[in-house]
Amino acid sequence: MNEREFLEWLRSIEAKWQARWRENRVFEANPEPGKPKYFITVPYPYSNAPLHIGHGRTYTIGDIIARYKRLKGYNVLYPMAFHITGTPVLAVSEMIARGDERVVNMYKSYIRYYVSDEGKVNEILESFKNPLNLAVFFAERIQSDFDALGYSIDWRRKFHTGEPIYNKFVTWQYHKLNEKGLITIGDHIVTYCLLHKQPEGEDDIQDADVNPVEILEYTAVKFLDPEWKVYLAAATLRPETIYGVTNLWVNPNAKYLEISFGDEVLIVSEKAYVKLVHQHPEKEIRVLREIPGKGLVGRRVVSPLGKEVIVLPAEFVDPDNATGVVYSEPSDAPYDYVALQELKANKNVLREYGLNPEIIDSITPIKIIDVPGLSDHHAKIIVEKIGIKSQIDERLEEVSKEVYREQYYNGVMIVDDPLVKGLTVKEAREVIRKRLIDSNQAFIFYELNRKAKCRSGGEIIVAKIRGQWFLNYGVKAFKERVKKYIEEELVVIPEKYRKAFLDTVDWLDKRPCARKRGIGTPLPWSPDWIIESLSDSTIYMAFYTIVHKIREYGIKPESLTPELFDYVFLGIGDPVDVSSKTSVPLKVLEEMRSEFMYWYPVDHRHTSIPHISNHLSFYIFHHVVIFPREHWPRMITLNETVIREGAKMSKSKGNVIPLRDIARLYSADLFRLYISWAAGLDSVLDWREKEVAIVIDSLKRFVELAENAVGAECRDNAGDDAASRWFMDKFHQLISDASSNIEHMEIREYVQNAFFNVLSLIDKYRDIVGDRYLCSIKQVLRDWITVVNPVIPHVTEEINELMGGKGFLSKGSWPTSREARYPEITTAIDNALALQEDIREILGLVKGVPGKIYIIVAPEWKREIAVKTLDGIQLREIMDYMRSRYGLKGREVEIAEVYNYFKKQPNEKVKLISSSTEFNTYMYMAQYYSRKFNVDVEVLWEDDARAKRIPKSEKALPLKPSIYVELIHQR
Repeated sequence: MNEREFLEWLRSIEAKWQARWRENRVFEANPEPGKPKYFITVPYPYSNAPLHIGHGRTYTIGDIIARYKRLKGYNVLYPMAFHITGTPVLAVSEMIARGDERVVNMYKSYIRYYVSDEGKVNEILESFKNPLNLAVFFAERIQSDFDALGYSIDWRRKFHTGEPIYNKFVTWQYHKLNEKGLITIGDHIVTYCLLHKQPEGEDDIQDADVNPVEILEYTAVKFLDPEWKVYLAAATLRPETIYGVTNLWVNPNAKYLEISFGDEVLIVSEKAYVKLVHQHPEKEIRVLREIPGKGLVGRRVVSPLGKEVIVLPAEFVDPDNATGVVYSEPSDAPYDYVALQELKANKNVLREYGLNPEIIDSITPIKIIDVPGLSDHHAKIIVEKIGIKSQIDERLEEVSKEVYREQYYNGVMIVDDPLVKGLTVKEAREVIRKRLIDSNQAFIFYELNRKAKCRSGGEIIVAKIRGQWFLNYGVKAFKERVKKYIEEELVVIPEKYRKAFLDTVDWLDKRPCARKRGIGTPLPWSPDWIIESLSDSTIYMAFYTIVHKIREYGIKPESLTPELFDYVFLGIGDPVDVSSKTSVPLKVLEEMRSEFMYWYPVDHRHTSIPHISNHLSFYIFHHVVIFPREHWPRMITLNETVIREGAKMSKSKGNVIPLRDIARLYSADLFRLYISWAAGLDSVLDWREKEVAIVIDSLKRFVELAENAVGAECRDNAGDDAASRWFMDKFHQLISDASSNIEHMEIREYVQNAFFNVLSLIDKYRDIVGDRYLCSIKQVLRDWITVVNPVIPHVTEEINELMGGKGFLSKGSWPTSREARYPEITTAIDNALALQEDIREILGLVKGVPGKIYIIVAPEWKREIAVKTLDGIQLREIMDYMRSRYGLKGREVEIAEVYNYFKKQPNEKVKLISSSTEFNTYMYMAQYYSRKFNVDVEVLWEDDARAKRIPKSEKALPLKPSIYVELIHQR
């Protein structure tokens, strides 16, 4: 088969096995008392659009683990649901309803992934004006995409978060959180949408899942214009640098406003005015007049330290960042240094503003921070080193971060002010910030770490909301309990991300949990508020355990009271009384309780790293607050994101691969194999078509090997030779390594060992023994297909059937590990294969045509020296022994050479192999060497070689024979 035919064959057998799994309900999991269970979940997808391969990485890894645990004998529950609450679905629906051309075209293209009839496409798009239709359409298609990838999901437990039965579950959760004191109301700083006039969470902000939006706290320092009697508010993240201010920067092309700010008058950018109005609802803020940016250039202002400085123009100043006014400290700020140098080089531009160009000459950096090893100005050093000449050079962003990071950790203040002299930059920052704010010479200005928009395109800013409902993650008792649990009990893989969890718990405080708009559950005690989409998605794993029972018995939403959930999830209350009040039969109530008690806690949560700062931390918090300790999560594993051909995937670049295309253009098993192998969990996976092509070839070789092995006719004593024994031991060692890898969630290493390294082993084995290799593969084939079944389940099911296997391999048993049966032979063959590379290297160096290769094996006495050296026996004692035992008097130099070699390069494998086994192995491999190098090979003992006067015979060492190439003639 060529590649195209092979992929078509893969897709056909994938459809075949998916249908069989579905027909036989293979992955439906029910409680089996006495059998160990494994409850693994991944995030339910947001169903407002098709998913792509980045999502597929997370879901595939979850499925690989679920399949592995089944083969290990666990009763595995791997459920799935769909997230539709919040504003994303609503936002798309509204944009379609108002005819937004970009969104309409985008969603037509999405529908075309699944529907070819253009009339039907338009009909479906029209139905999307009802947001529920949009959500359900994509939920159903995502389910089919997951099925097409072979995910072993129990679909009986499916639900979406807009269902009334789920609303009742969320209502119960919020009653519990309120009872525990985690729900508060008050004023708070939040991310806020100017379009919808309400707070927006991560789920409602474009790309916030992969590019988080964070709130930064600037210090807006007041610079007095004594003539106008107003303050220019210059915002900074580094208030300690106020001592080095040389001037202010404004954007000459921006619009600025003079505004009343309580009892004071400020000048800020037009954008900053909007933000201040929302951040200070308690103040009266009015626009007094507009001022063009160029109208501020040349103004003289006074800093809080009493220093007069001039206002100058700079293109890098963003009027939409903080106040739109920046103070310049060119000694430690690369942007300021470059802007100053650029202005000095083009100082005549100042004439446009009515200024004398010579004024710029008097402005020089002021050194206020000492960094070990740097005598000059820090910004100057790094800018000149990299060669930055323009203030719009994109590299300035990164070098600024580098300078700030270095100074934060290693910088010391060297100013004359006793308040901060000698303090670290880190310490001085807080001291100066406090002094400026306490003395009313500055105020806090909140800004985002990046520009952001909501799903409908509304601008996101930072605002202070009054009368807002919050989840208060700052409650000390709960915070300490969560931290202790993360530190001592929760398994986090990769381990390095544990700190990210702890850091998140440290800074988590009040978080808005409800808003006035969106799809979701009304806040029970204030139903005009809707619980927001991250806040309703924290303990839904518990709902998986009972939702199929709710459907099976037709339980109505009104029967799902807080008392029912109290009993089912917490064991609180009298079941007879609960049954009476809810009209849910006692038997059904007990079934629901039993299901929950069997499956909980969640043994394993797998998701992507960007979720640490929100969903995952809330998940831990809410479980700790609501459930008893025995029902807290056990393990969290994480994977990084996916890019394509070195670039971030985005719709605008046209480089997104939707999951729908996997089954159409590639294949499920190909995708699963590549996506699990191409990068470790903690590495960004770069999807590259060249690598995919290599994996296709490897998968094709695997199938061909298996088919040929199944059809091979073998004798009973097949595989009794040294190479076959070596192959068996090496195979089982790789399987053992792979088993250890997946048990420790080293997914890439597991796939490398179980699949690719076994293929490489087979190639070496076939190279040695020729066509006989198939009989050994036939012996290990069932173990091999079982171990790789979690990754390539369809292909392995097909091979299992070809082998005459009954039932489903996916429900089989993981092979038991086997100790090495032939360690001496295995070590000897390994060494002989390494010797092959030594021979190749020597042949590449010889200047002539090789006629014969001599492999000269060290005698037993040299091995005995090596063993004694490795055991720590001194040279003098070894020499005495060798002289008396082997009569080696006069050969002390040779004894010392062996001793010194193994002293410097100890090799414990010498102890595993006798000299005769080493010799016999080279004899066995001689024909192989001869075939590989097309030269006669002769194996000799050292003494025989010496007798034949073969050069370098005396250099032979245990496991490092001497190699001599006899030439026919010189080249």
